[in-house]
Amino acid sequence: MSEEKLYAVKNDEGKYWDFKDQDDFWELTYVSCPTTDNELDAKDVVHDYGGHVVTLIEEPEKVVLTKEQAEIVEGARDGKYPATHIAGNSDHEKLLMEAFVNGYTVAKEKKYNVKVPHAEGWHFQKYSRESRQGPRNNWKPFPVKDTRQVLSKDLFLFTEAEIEHYGLQDCEKEEVTDDEQ
Repeated sequence: MSEEKLYAVKNDEGKYWDFKDQDDFWELTYVSCPTTDNELDAKDVVHDYGGHVVTLIEEPEKVVLTKEQAEIVEGARDGKYPATHIAGNSDHEKLLMEAFVNGYTVAKEKKYNVKVPHAEGWHFQKYSRESRQGPRNNWKPFPVKDTRQVLSKDLFLFTEAEIEHYGLQDCEKEEVTDDEQ
C-alpha cells in the first residue's frame, strides 16, 4: 500500500505558499490552496522562492490489540531493545511491532449473558459485593428468571474468563453489544 502524501511549502516566518495563486507566502488563513500532491512542484517553489517542504502523510491506522498484547507493547517502550522484548514475549511479532510504531487501541472485551441449561428464560447472575447471600454460595453465580427487574444489568454480564472461572463454559451464551449494556 502506498501512502498518499501532500506537500506544503513553509517559510521561516511561518507563512505558507499558495499553490493556486502561486505568487507569494501568506498566513495560512489567506492561502486558498496550501498543498500539492506533486513533490516536484513543492521543491521548485523552494528552489525559486525559499522556504522548506513540509510533507503531510495520513496517520496510519492503529492496530487493535488484546489487553495482554498491549502490555507487551508497553513493556517494549520501557526496554533498551524493544524488538527483542516483543520477539521474546509473543508469537505475533509483526502485529506488535506495527502497534509499537503506529499506535494501537485495546479491543473491548466481549461480554455475554449466560443461559441456565434446560430452563427457558433463566440466566445466571453474579452476586454483588452488597449481597448478603454471596458468602453462603462461595460468590458463585445463581439463576434468575426475569433479568428486567434487576437494578444492575452488569450483574448478568460475564467475560470469557469469568465464564471459565465459574465453570459455565457448557452453557449457552448470548453476546451483549454496547448498546444493550
